[in-house]
This record gives sequence, structure tokens and C-alpha cells, in this order.
Amino acid sequence: MTAETATSPPTATPMATEAENDAVRIHGRHGSVEPGEIAIGVVIGRASEFFDFFVYAIASVVVFPKLVFPQFDPLTGTLYSFAIFALAFIARPVGTVIFTAIDRRYGRGLKLTLALLLLGISTVAIAFLPGHAQIGVASAWVLAGLRIGQGLAWGGSWDGLASLLALNAPDTRRGWYAMIPQLGAPVGLIIASALFAFFVGHLSAADFFDWGWRYPFFVAFAINVVALFAKLRIVVTPQYAALYQTRELQPARIRATLQAEGRTVLIGAFAPLASFALFHMVTVFPLSWVFLFTRETPARFLYIEALAGIVGVASIFASGFLADRFGRTALLGTCAVAIAVFSGFAPQLLDSGLVGEAVFMVVGFLLLGLSFGQSSGALASNFSPAYRYTGAALTADLAWLFGAGFAPFVALYLSSHLGLISSGLYLLSGAVCTLLALGANRRLEMAAPR
Repeated sequence: MTAETATSPPTATPMATEAENDAVRIHGRHGSVEPGEIAIGVVIGRASEFFDFFVYAIASVVVFPKLVFPQFDPLTGTLYSFAIFALAFIARPVGTVIFTAIDRRYGRGLKLTLALLLLGISTVAIAFLPGHAQIGVASAWVLAGLRIGQGLAWGGSWDGLASLLALNAPDTRRGWYAMIPQLGAPVGLIIASALFAFFVGHLSAADFFDWGWRYPFFVAFAINVVALFAKLRIVVTPQYAALYQTRELQPARIRATLQAEGRTVLIGAFAPLASFALFHMVTVFPLSWVFLFTRETPARFLYIEALAGIVGVASIFASGFLADRFGRTALLGTCAVAIAVFSGFAPQLLDSGLVGEAVFMVVGFLLLGLSFGQSSGALASNFSPAYRYTGAALTADLAWLFGAGFAPFVALYLSSHLGLISSGLYLLSGAVCTLLALGANRRLEMAAPR
């Protein structure tokens, strides 16, 4: 990037949306944005998305089985709730296809605005969801539709800011910069868990199911507004514009991307499966097990989850140092082996009382932070510049779908029928897929012409 590019103010373009042009007028006088500002924008955006994610995930355990599926026993109602939970992950790749077309034709500002608007509307609408007692089975269909809306929006909210951050990182600090966007996940979890724990612990059951559970969904809408402005602030920067012009952050057609980079997309989707499977095994699934099969109160476990999230934040930071010293691929492979070992004994700890639950969550989040901190776009550098933006988006969509979308349902179903030990099978399969994908990527790199 030349000095002229880095210091000249951005200008509005004919293809820019009105939101982008407004952002240019507001921020253009400030010139380029420092890496720290980019990092803050990335973390705010990711924290917003994951806050929405965890608010819904917690409600899918403690609210929706009773509100939407009261005609079933608690276990069956939770399984139905988890089936609807998975719809967002199925819809996410479809959202990427739709919003990539909008991006190509109308610009990233309109794409992000529409995506976050859809996410905010879908999320806040859940706060007004009538239950089975009011509208019968239509309640489940409405919830499913709103969940699909969230998934489509998540596909469209891909902004490339993490790529912008990584591409501007020094070669010796790639691992450190790669972990920064991942901090949004535990931050979103901590806020969502603490908020739900407060309402569950301080309201009567009647008040909580009447109105208390709805409040976090209103908060999610407000956070989405902040995230939108944070993202638009970065989209209009000279650095972003320069990378767009060099095609580093330019959306390509989906079909062309798959034809040119299909193998890389597939390997990249399976490489982080251990991390993404563990993601739900230490967040959504344990809450459902404790809520259904123990005498533990959901408020106390949610506080445990929030505290474990702090361990996850520290662990993600540590992943940056370790990746820069030993390599991202080596760290991901080592973590996959550790997760495989974890899957063989850890789930049983959830039946061991408060101490067992705490150990499960702390160790789980320790491993999650180390692996998840480096899992996003681990193989993004394998994409050619022309397809990097769209290829990375598709890779993330498929990784979440295969690794996480069905994890709560599968883990709860297996555990309730075959015992807790069986839930580790899903986690083990993710670890195996990660090791196989990393091995395949290594063979391709060795076979590539030098």
C-alpha cells in the first residue's frame, strides 16, 4: 500500500450507498484508521453477532421448550427447540449467496445495512413471540421463520474486516491478529449468560416466562445498531478501499469461486470442525443437560458459563502468542488431539455436581480458546486474491453448518439415550475431521510447485 493510498481521504463513489457516502462525509476528514480502531470494529461486530447467537441459544433451552412446545415432555420439547436452532446454520450459506449478489451490484454498505437490519428485526421479533397457548403450533412455525431470518442475516453480515486486519498484520504477528476477531464470541457469551442469569435469578418464574426472557432480545437489537456503525466506519477507510481495488476484499460470483477454489473451500470448512464442535459442547449442550437432568438452577450454571467465558478470553489471547511461535496449523493440530482426549472423559463431569461442572467448563473453554482463537480463516491464505473474500465466507458458513449446527441436538439425543459418554462421539468426529483436513492441506502444499 503506498503512502498516498494510506493517507488520502476516502471519496464517495457512484456505486456507494447513501450510508457509505454519509460515513465518508463523517469520517473522511480523519484519514486512515489505525489497526487498533480496525480491531475494535471487528470485535464489536463479532460480539454483536455472538450475543444474538447466545441469547437465542439460552432461550432455546430455558424458554422455548415450555413456551412453544408445552405439549411435549421437557426432553422432547428441547430437542424440537434444538432442531429449530439448527435452521439458522442451514440458512446461512443461502444468505451468503443472496447478500453477495447485493454486494456485487449495490455495494457493501447496503449489504451490511440490510443484513444487520434483517438480523435486528428477526431477533427483536422473537421478543414478541406468542406461545403455544396463544396461537398453537403456529408459534413453532413463526419461531422457525425468524430463526431462518437470523441465519440469512448472518450470511450477509460477513464484512471481510477480519481479513482486512490479518492482511495488514506483520508476518511475525499473523497469529496475534487472527485471534482478535474471535474475542467477540466469549464476549457475547459472557454478556448473554450474565443477563439471562440475572433475570432467571431475580424474577419469579411467572414474571420470567411472561416478560423477563424477552428483554435480552431487545438489548440485542440495540447492540446491532452499534455494530452497524462500527462496521460502516471501517468499510469507508482508505485501507479497505485499496484492498477492494486489488480484489483482496472484492466479492466474486459463488459459482466461479467454487469452480476455482472448491477444494480449498472444502478443506477449509473441515479444518476448524474440532473447534466448532467444541464450541457448542461447552456452551449450549451443557446448559441443556444441567437444566433437564440435574437439580442445578439455570442461574447458577449461567454464572459458571460466564466465568468460564473469561477463561476463554484469556485462552484466545494465549493462542495468538502460541500460533506466532509454533505456527497456526501446528496449534490447531495439537488442539484437535487434546479435544479428542477431552471428548473421552469430560462429558461425564456434568453429572458430578458443581465441582465437576466447573471443571468441565473451565477445561473446555481453555481448549476452546486455544483452538477457536486460530480457527477462523486458518487456510484463507490458500485462496487466490480474486476469490479470497467469497471463499472465506463460504468456508465459514460450511464449517459452522457441519461442525456446530447440529451439535446440541446430536449431543443431547445421544446423551439422553446412551449416556453422557456418547455425546463425546460428536466431538471426537470433529477432532478427526480437523486432523484429516490439516493433513490434506499439508499434502497439497508439499505437492504445489515452488
